[in-house]
Amino acid sequence: MPRMTAARAAVEILKREGVRHAFGVPGAAINPFYAALKGAGGIDHTLARHVEGASHMAEGYTRTHPGNIGVCIGTSGPAGTDMITGLYSAIGDSIPILCITGQAPTAVIQKEDFQAVDIASIAKPVTKAATTVMEAAQVPGVFQQAFHLMRSGRPGPVLIDLPIDVQLTEIDFDPETYEPLPAFKPAATRPQIEKALQFLLESERPLIVAGGGIINADASELLVEFAELTGTPVVPTLMGWGILADDHELNAGMVGLQTSHRYGNANFLESDFVLGIGNRWANRHTGKLDVYTRGRTFVHVDIEPTQIGKIFAPDYGIASDAKAALELFVEVAKELKAAGKLPDRSDWASSTQERKAQLQRRTHFDAIPMKPQRVYEEMNKAFGPETRYVTTIGLSQIAGAQLLHVYKPRHWINCGQAGPLGWTIPAALGVATADPEAPVVALSGDYDFQFMLEELAVGAQHQIPYIHVLVNNAYLGLIRQAQRNLDINFQVNLEFENINSPELGVYGVDHVKVAEGLGCKAIRVTDPSQLGAAFEEAKKLAAEHRVPVVVEAILERITNISMAAAEIDKVSEWEEIASEPGHAPTAIKPLKV
Repeated sequence: MPRMTAARAAVEILKREGVRHAFGVPGAAINPFYAALKGAGGIDHTLARHVEGASHMAEGYTRTHPGNIGVCIGTSGPAGTDMITGLYSAIGDSIPILCITGQAPTAVIQKEDFQAVDIASIAKPVTKAATTVMEAAQVPGVFQQAFHLMRSGRPGPVLIDLPIDVQLTEIDFDPETYEPLPAFKPAATRPQIEKALQFLLESERPLIVAGGGIINADASELLVEFAELTGTPVVPTLMGWGILADDHELNAGMVGLQTSHRYGNANFLESDFVLGIGNRWANRHTGKLDVYTRGRTFVHVDIEPTQIGKIFAPDYGIASDAKAALELFVEVAKELKAAGKLPDRSDWASSTQERKAQLQRRTHFDAIPMKPQRVYEEMNKAFGPETRYVTTIGLSQIAGAQLLHVYKPRHWINCGQAGPLGWTIPAALGVATADPEAPVVALSGDYDFQFMLEELAVGAQHQIPYIHVLVNNAYLGLIRQAQRNLDINFQVNLEFENINSPELGVYGVDHVKVAEGLGCKAIRVTDPSQLGAAFEEAKKLAAEHRVPVVVEAILERITNISMAAAEIDKVSEWEEIASEPGHAPTAIKPLKV
């Protein structure tokens, strides 16, 4: 039996589980693992500037391709606590990433040794499993189980904590005979699918709510096939955006309080039956449940049995992997169609497209300072259907979801549940690492951009090109808009006079200088008519220099973006009447779509 250190055995398992890339920051307590990583070869590594950044890079890497599992690595103590946000983000969105941390020697773990923290206990609530391995002989089994857990049922992250003496201990391990454990995924039965379809057959105005679980299961094509067979319009959730193209004749638009379309909410409110697949009925999708559920029957298909009935009780629930369920949905639907038992839904589907044509938000504004809507209009022109968009939170993300166009699964890569500021830059680097041939375009407001902008240096060092669209209004825009309900505007204003860049006025931070100082390229745009040329120049700069390129759009200070406080039938649409700083917009009457 070959002998090797437990750290080397762990690296050999990573390779045989399909890991080809890792992100991290070395340190004393994890150096034996890094030595094994170097000695074994076969796994590339990107050095992050912040360990939280490494965790978000791993997320972006996982989210880009089916089967990917991103790996993030850090030392003991604060490295692990820094990665907690990445683990929380991953578990919230059902994203498998493996976090590996170093730890103080086993003999002193409970003795307040330097950087010895019980990271496994800290991480347990935001992982599928978190383990400090106390015996070197357990390392192969713990890693094998980690991949089994990450891939089984609802996907999610795992943390493995390795004391330094455990890493260095030699064990018997034969990598050549190692085999991954098969993943477990619940599968729907034919009687369950037949019963679910009976609800659909009995309805007049059915909709499919297509969630991120369909993308996780790599089942988007099956969903489109099923929708086309039955003529059922589809509402993608924010995490399911791209399952079917925005211009597909059955795309009924997104629903919700914020990241929604006017026509999406209008179409939903006309429906009488909803089939949810791989979605979790997130509160910003549903709003108040009495409005959302009134007058509709629901069938819910989800890989996690305890998710069914968690938010509200459906009329029927099926615990199943989305792909397994959709394979049967397609099979049974084909039989029903052959027997002439599928009703004609063409009038209903056509009505959803009529609302889509009638309920578009305005995007073309020529004002200077520019309105954010114009930025998204120009992005749609400049970036084609192969673009992978990456973003996290804020008015920039909400407006992006309302106004951008996505045509393929995994081409809207968004941190959904956690929404941590700073996520966008490292996640975009992870996406661009996983798919270096695709155009990657990140979207941030100024505050999200400033949270982890040091990671731009990672893109410069490792030659990871992508384009970062930065919409700058020197405000915490979403929080400012939310504070209106409390009649305050408090601690959300980022304006100041930068003595080193007086031409910026109150916009303060000189993002162009910062980006260039970190080894990247940057373009500032103040006139909306110049946006298109700036995006084309950014593409050339990214291709030529192989670094991130920032396009900063200087916006009017205050713009309210369409949203609702609680009910999807009371979305406030806004008409901005002033372009200069300090002028508050005037609300028009909320549209009951």
